Amino acid sequence: MPPGHDQGHGICVNDAMYYFGYEALATSTRPVQQAAAWWSEWALAAHKIHKLPSARALAADLEVVGLTELTHERPKFEFDPVPNGAGEAQPVLQEVVQRTPFAHLLRFCRAGAHQLPKVLLVAPMSGHFATLLSGTVQTLLRDHEVYLTDWLNARDIPLAQGRFGLAEYVQHLVDFMHHLGPGAHMMGVCQPTVACLAATALMAEDDDACQPASLILLAGPIDTRQSPTRVNTLAKEKSIEWFDQNLVSTVPWPSRGAGRRVYPGVMQLTAFMSMNRDRHMQAFRQMRELRASGEDARADAIYDFYREYFAVMDLPAEFYLETVQRIFQDHELPRGVLHLNGRRVDCSAIRKPFLLTIEGERDDICGIGQTLAAQDLCTRMPGYKKSHHLQAGVGHYGVFNGKRWDRRIYPVVREFIQATA
Repeated sequence: MPPGHDQGHGICVNDAMYYFGYEALATSTRPVQQAAAWWSEWALAAHKIHKLPSARALAADLEVVGLTELTHERPKFEFDPVPNGAGEAQPVLQEVVQRTPFAHLLRFCRAGAHQLPKVLLVAPMSGHFATLLSGTVQTLLRDHEVYLTDWLNARDIPLAQGRFGLAEYVQHLVDFMHHLGPGAHMMGVCQPTVACLAATALMAEDDDACQPASLILLAGPIDTRQSPTRVNTLAKEKSIEWFDQNLVSTVPWPSRGAGRRVYPGVMQLTAFMSMNRDRHMQAFRQMRELRASGEDARADAIYDFYREYFAVMDLPAEFYLETVQRIFQDHELPRGVLHLNGRRVDCSAIRKPFLLTIEGERDDICGIGQTLAAQDLCTRMPGYKKSHHLQAGVGHYGVFNGKRWDRRIYPVVREFIQATA
């Protein structure tokens, strides 16, 4: 989620110099981090064999060091078997069903499943890979056939493939809905809720047979003028020229995307970490203590989250800058002045789809009311087609991942889709 800078920590760079510096630092520290991870596993094995408390404590310390390694490679999707209607666990099948230079459309379903509702799950392009939504997919697979937007790392996309801005992002969603066919549902998480609403509006205006049967928007910045958060405030403190000059870098050789201007994923990660530094430090301390005391299952949960969290992807500069300016600074969608490829996005055109908006009470990234604003924009949608859910006690990530998502929010989503299918 842009804007991705923290004024209090003075992140300020000069084009490719930042990227070269980051690459040099990452290269020099990677052997230490990888060695620490290896020795951590060795010390843990030694403890299991010889029952040495000191070996377990050493493993815990080394694990923290090894975990700090950043990677630009997307982690693999790994899912637990999903029970079918008879309670029998079925493996999850996955395949790539459509490819573009900037994204793959992935299909997931449990083996033996037939005629389940199709859901296009739109992942954010905000510095992390789509695997960050693995928990979301795992839950949805109980009752749905899930298609996921797997955005590619901009540093790996050759410059010859052209630009990728907000219009191209929205067009991808339209094309993906055409692949799913009529009767499918669209679900946007965080940043892409704006693109999901825009794509639905354009398809509705065209009376497209493949427009979503229902649109589900979770914790997204439809109108950041509502209950502005620190993220929203930071986006408006600087001019778009400042963002361009200080937060955009050029991918260096020998990456496949050499010469492409990007917003580095590591910068977005740094911004997120700095916003909640104490919470992240506490998580690392807790993981170390759990590992040292033998509570491996709980320690593994924290470890797995950060291995995913530290896998970063770069964003195309044009998409990043357009998102900051048009969504966070100028509020073009709620003001009714958003134009894509020469067409004005008119949300009042949305009449056939059903709409569900979901927010978290403690969301410090998308404030209460920002996602709900989508309902006010769909002025010609009948009231009975609109639903809203505010989940108590959850922050941003809790809206789409974790126990409350699984036990409280997902049942609302499932019943909504079933009622509109």
